[in-house]
Amino acid sequence: GTLDVHSIRDFYRNDDDDHFAKTKLICLENTHNMMGGATLTKEYIDSVSNMAKTELDPKIKLHIDGARIFHASTSLGIDIKDLCHSADSVSICLSKGLGAPLGSVLVGDKEFIRIAKRARKRCGGGMRQVGVVACMGMFAIQNNVERLEEDHERAKRLATSLYEAGFYQPQDGKVQSNIVYFGLPQNSNVSKEELCLRLREDYGILFGGGYNKGGELFRLVTHKNVDDEDIDRAIESIINLCLSRK
Repeated sequence: GTLDVHSIRDFYRNDDDDHFAKTKLICLENTHNMMGGATLTKEYIDSVSNMAKTELDPKIKLHIDGARIFHASTSLGIDIKDLCHSADSVSICLSKGLGAPLGSVLVGDKEFIRIAKRARKRCGGGMRQVGVVACMGMFAIQNNVERLEEDHERAKRLATSLYEAGFYQPQDGKVQSNIVYFGLPQNSNVSKEELCLRLREDYGILFGGGYNKGGELFRLVTHKNVDDEDIDRAIESIINLCLSRK
């Protein structure tokens, strides 16, 4: 889920070429969705920030797309404040595994938040009577963070079981948080086009496909409404549909 720091430096653009916009922001996603929920460590984030501000431009900003930052913090065993210490701003989603029905939080210094509020207003953003939304978000943060380890363990069990059964797993069955990508084995009974529909209609299991080049990968995500029994049923159903000999 990481870009080589030297590669980031190579993509930097100054304002001396009219064909390119000047680089003013670096954005890192943590955890990284398309890399199967991979986590970015504090050491990596700090190294990107240090390189950008010392070698490129001291005014360049580092933003953390932290939609799943609580998952990264839990997986790495580090407080979010320390994990994101070298970032200038962080966005946090309150529904990605935390259980809130909606809501996001933007974190930054006072001037940054002032400008962000004005930008939101220009784009037509803003809601009235949102205290109830804030209450649900506060409850999620205060009550649903520590249990994220359960989601991670279930995702690891799911990935390992599919990998050992012969399904393609990009990280060889290794999962760092709550996202599992997998591909069908060569001897599968169903095609990639059929899998999601058959699992939904025959087994009552709903998940998404069409990921990666050619739509070869499927994505499974564990959360607070998925328990151990659900994981067992998902494993059994996927393996039975794809590999059983009738």
